[in-house]
Amino acid sequence: MNDAMNDATRTTTAVTTMTAAVHRRFGPPEVVHLERVPVPRPKADELLVRVHASTVSIADHRTRSRDLPKGLWLFVPIALGVFRPRKRVLGMDIAGVVESVGDDVTGFAPGDEVIAMLGGDFGGHAEYARVPQSKAIARKPRNLDMGEAAALVFGGHTALAFLGLVPIGPGTDVLVNGASSAVGTAAVQLAAARGATVTAVCGARNVGLAAELGATRVIDYGAEDFTRTPGSFDVIVDCVGTATFERVEHLLKPGGALLLVIADLSSMSSAKRNSRRSGKLVTFTGGPVTHDDLAGLVRLAEEGRFRPVIDRSYAFDEVVEAHRYVDTGHKTGNVVLRIA
Repeated sequence: MNDAMNDATRTTTAVTTMTAAVHRRFGPPEVVHLERVPVPRPKADELLVRVHASTVSIADHRTRSRDLPKGLWLFVPIALGVFRPRKRVLGMDIAGVVESVGDDVTGFAPGDEVIAMLGGDFGGHAEYARVPQSKAIARKPRNLDMGEAAALVFGGHTALAFLGLVPIGPGTDVLVNGASSAVGTAAVQLAAARGATVTAVCGARNVGLAAELGATRVIDYGAEDFTRTPGSFDVIVDCVGTATFERVEHLLKPGGALLLVIADLSSMSSAKRNSRRSGKLVTFTGGPVTHDDLAGLVRLAEEGRFRPVIDRSYAFDEVVEAHRYVDTGHKTGNVVLRIA
């Protein structure tokens, strides 16, 4: 009898409907609205998480508006949907409490406070989210609230995916272009935490922030063209799409790497050719991020060596306003959506 009750606890929830931020057509922020939808049913290898917070990211903006880098319109029908959105509930990251787990899930149980990266599956802008155990999941940092914890995930996960492609440690020179973005603020901190010397490129209002996050040198792109900066780098991380290989090849040391977090079709199609020709790594694809990788980010946060950067925080019923702000292109770090 007890075993049967335990199995039920692992796999079911009494709630059948939930509130979610849904967009049923592409367009401006106003296409997003709250409505009641069925609670997702987790499979045997999935967790059901009661979502407390998520973020509205550049990925949500692009998916909702179909505002993609130059040349990528060809891939809109495949990635996003032809006439209607394929992913109606946005949100790539979550922080929340495990509601139930499938029979094949190990390492997590109902009641655990967790963070998770949903990635291209989306679904985080809802009261409940289904999370495959194959996704990067970790226990929430004990010293952060749910909103702060959610702000670790999108930028942190992406930065881990790209920085994991190259060796970074003491003596490594790293330049982060777009250092005030969600990914940029994470990349600066992670590179600095590994002992690298970091040069950050950002706008004037975020120069102080970049230095606080661990950058040894900060370049205000409004006052100085970073491509003309003296010196050279082992790694350049481009978080805004302006550090094309043609612009920064001369800044890369022999055997260096250009990590294109954001790239247009031209940069993507020429990446392998430029790598072969130059002997330098040029890539627009990050590597896998495991549970242990995300747990390592949590440890850094608990040690005070990595902090989430939050620009603004919105209540769930302010989701349209959150999208409007992200659409301005001027956010610093993360925009948090408080769901529970």
